[in-house]
Amino acid sequence: MSDFSPRQRWISDGEAELGLGTILSCDARSVTVLFGASQETRTYSSRQAPLTRVVFGSGDRIRAAEGWTLTVDDTKEIGGLIVYIGEDERGELTELPEARLADTMQFDQARDRLLTGQVDRNDWFELRFRTLHHHHRIEQNPALGLAGPRIDLIPHQLYIADEVSRRHAPRVLLADEVGLGKTIEAGLILHRLLLTGRAERALILVPASLCHQWLVELLRRFALEVTLLDEQQSQAHGDTNPFEAGQIILASQDWLFANPHRQSQALACAWDLLIVDEGHHLDWSEEQMGPGYACVARLAGESEGVLLLTATPEQMGVASHFARLRLLDPDRYHSLERFREEEAHYVEVAEAIDALERLPGDDADRDRVAAVINEADSLALLATLANPEASEAQHAAARDQLRDQLLDRHGTGRVMFRNSRRHVGGFPERRLHVTELAPPSAYRRVLRKLERDEDYLDELLIETGLDHPEVLIYLDAMYRALADDPLNEEPWWQIDPRVNWLLERLADDGEGGLAGDKVLVIAHDRETAQGLAEALRVLGGYHAPVFHEGLSLVERDRAAAAFADEEEGCQVLVCSEIGSEGRNFQFCRHLVMFDLPLHPDQLEQRIGRLDRIGQRHAIEIHVPVFEASPGEKLLRWYRDGMDAFSAPHGIGSEIFDAFGDALAEALVDDEGMAEVIEETRVLFESRLAERDAGRNRLLELNACRPGRAEAVAAAIRELDEDRALPRYLDLALDIFGVDSQELGGGIQHLLPSPQMLDGLPGLAKGEEGFSATFSRLRALSRDDVQRLSWEHPLLREMMGRILDGTMGNTALALLRHPALPPGRIMAELVFRTHCPAPRKLHLNRFLPPTAVRVLLDESGVNLTDKISFTGLSKNLQKVKKAMARDLIRSRLEVLRELLDRGEAEAERELPSITEAAQGRMREALDGELARLTALARHNPAVREDELTALRAERQALDEAIEGTRLRLDSVRVIVTVGEEAR
Repeated sequence: MSDFSPRQRWISDGEAELGLGTILSCDARSVTVLFGASQETRTYSSRQAPLTRVVFGSGDRIRAAEGWTLTVDDTKEIGGLIVYIGEDERGELTELPEARLADTMQFDQARDRLLTGQVDRNDWFELRFRTLHHHHRIEQNPALGLAGPRIDLIPHQLYIADEVSRRHAPRVLLADEVGLGKTIEAGLILHRLLLTGRAERALILVPASLCHQWLVELLRRFALEVTLLDEQQSQAHGDTNPFEAGQIILASQDWLFANPHRQSQALACAWDLLIVDEGHHLDWSEEQMGPGYACVARLAGESEGVLLLTATPEQMGVASHFARLRLLDPDRYHSLERFREEEAHYVEVAEAIDALERLPGDDADRDRVAAVINEADSLALLATLANPEASEAQHAAARDQLRDQLLDRHGTGRVMFRNSRRHVGGFPERRLHVTELAPPSAYRRVLRKLERDEDYLDELLIETGLDHPEVLIYLDAMYRALADDPLNEEPWWQIDPRVNWLLERLADDGEGGLAGDKVLVIAHDRETAQGLAEALRVLGGYHAPVFHEGLSLVERDRAAAAFADEEEGCQVLVCSEIGSEGRNFQFCRHLVMFDLPLHPDQLEQRIGRLDRIGQRHAIEIHVPVFEASPGEKLLRWYRDGMDAFSAPHGIGSEIFDAFGDALAEALVDDEGMAEVIEETRVLFESRLAERDAGRNRLLELNACRPGRAEAVAAAIRELDEDRALPRYLDLALDIFGVDSQELGGGIQHLLPSPQMLDGLPGLAKGEEGFSATFSRLRALSRDDVQRLSWEHPLLREMMGRILDGTMGNTALALLRHPALPPGRIMAELVFRTHCPAPRKLHLNRFLPPTAVRVLLDESGVNLTDKISFTGLSKNLQKVKKAMARDLIRSRLEVLRELLDRGEAEAERELPSITEAAQGRMREALDGELARLTALARHNPAVREDELTALRAERQALDEAIEGTRLRLDSVRVIVTVGEEAR
């Protein structure tokens, strides 16, 4: 017969979560156990039952089924059942039979599991200790949240992401020029806020054409799982709020702005961060606001953090720019007139910053700086800088501090980040190639009639239904609109020489030809794009996908993917104007503008699809125009009036506002066009000089501070080159049951083994797994290869399971050593700081879970400083679980004493740990609070609620750190054995 008896209490070695079990019946063959808390019944073989008898000892606290607790003092046995004797909560002596123990008692803590004989594998214990060590180290790295994403280490992107994500509830406008990586900046900010606990839920609103691009980008670069929400998905949720369906919700602006009911549902949710792309599309004026602007304004009012993205913050002029800032802080930006006045002051500040570089110099430079400062600290720095007897080091330090003060205290640099290509550098040359063609007779006939008859334009507008000046620029659209004309029987693409020109260029493999190269073709009109693709197929045998607004999101993505494929992809992609927004085609260097847009910002959007960070070739811009046509005049206005093809300058909207009407009239007037071009050039150069002298100069200086950016990049490189990561991952993969196959070139393939633990990201059982690399460069060059880092979801999941669960928190091992007598016991105790605090405080940056290791021999002597964890682990041998349970059961009293002694030893370390954490916290937050408090006196962009939140955060952190306690995280029992033991 076995040792089992009915009503005894046992626990399952493999399913401790079932709680306390009760023996229902037993015989020579089997034993049946009821786990009351989970209402599960298990039947095991009596000879090999994976069960451990629950026996508590003196000092243990146990709970009765009725809910009261007993502190055990002694035990007795009656009929094979244990009766516990001790004091209840009232201090009265009482008895508690084991049959009346609460079924819900769990044995998750290391002490409980050890004393009840539950031990894990020795390598699990080692992995747990190393996880604590690495987690403590990584959580304090200043690059946490920025090191994991699959990105190049580009200084201005890193600076912006670091600066913004450190703020409480950041509300900023990301306004880098086209191609400088606003989406990456937003993704980095979101990733860090989520990883550090400062944000839990985010709503991302983007144009419909960019939904899938954002979805793929967030998954591929940042490993963020996003819920894409549309009307069909929303209806599938029935009466529940669809915006509660995920942590990160991505939705189309077009859909949400047109749906008041869905807007109310979005407003009903709590959002930590609102991200709005292409913010220049939000209409606002002092008289009224568009539905999209109104929707975003309501959401921004309810969201703690807001990121607005736009490459053209002044596309609609200063008023439009003011409107974006008003969404971020309506209290600060409440008057357009006052905002204009502030901007006029920025020139003086920019001149003062330039003068700093020349000090100590003449009195004029010192006066320029003095004119814009009045604080005692700034005046003291200026005195040092102007003192010729001060050392060069003193000059440099004063110059840097004073520059930072001026940038902080003046302008919109705190709420707006705008980098330009000129400031960032490293962008390719743009080359314009213009080909003049003779217009076909059908086009020429209309153009000649317009030259002879001034009234014919009005007739043409009525006949075609087109607008002015579109009817003059897009001659193929005019031709289609005059389809009733008996002379217009053929499709426009059969008569238009631009089609044959393009076919010839695509087939030309000589110098300047396009054969073998990817070519992006953009036309203004959807019907033009569709007709051109048909012409390429019929006349040249080219399969050219079409990308236009009439396609579904999936169809657009399919067209873009077919173009992007290097080996089997299409040579040509034809886009309507919508193709010039948001999409990234930097793998292509040839842009064919089949026609020209009427707005300078649209022209820049087109070029910006290719001219982006990462582009390795000069951008070749090919423009076919008809001789002496309105389109040719428009090209000259762009090229000669504002250098629109050579580089982005950000003032095209202002130029268009000034000359748009005159330009439309001059399209059929050569003399008038020459005058418009000349006047445009004068205004362009004047505005460029003013802009570069004032606000834009301040923005460029503030949008990337090289020293800070390099410090972040250095911290990221430190994590990239961490040699401990591959070693840790190998150990973790082995324990979690993940197979790894080397593919060569620094790439390995991870796939689930039959023994893999469930629920690991990207490794569902029965699936093929994924390929991965530790190299940032390899991951960037291979979209099909994931990048392994401490922030990868697989690493985070495995570390989280270890730290939050019981895995490896008990172990027993044998130690053979000739100098030690056999049968001696040592206890290796690992305590961990426990500091309950809201995740949003991100306490871990100052006090991550910190391990305190204590090694005691059975007499209580502390051996921690004499024997290291690694040195001890190398000499240990594993032992079977059955033997481990017997050894523990035989030495329970000694182990209880060692556990108590170890706790007292560990407590001595706690004051120094908390004191160091408070020092780190105060150094970081006190300095920032002082800086922002001083800054708020000068720059209203520092919101009062930001200061209040920072003060509250500091107090909460101080209290949380002060309340830190130690708890036993894991324990390993070590038993010495003789030389002959195995």
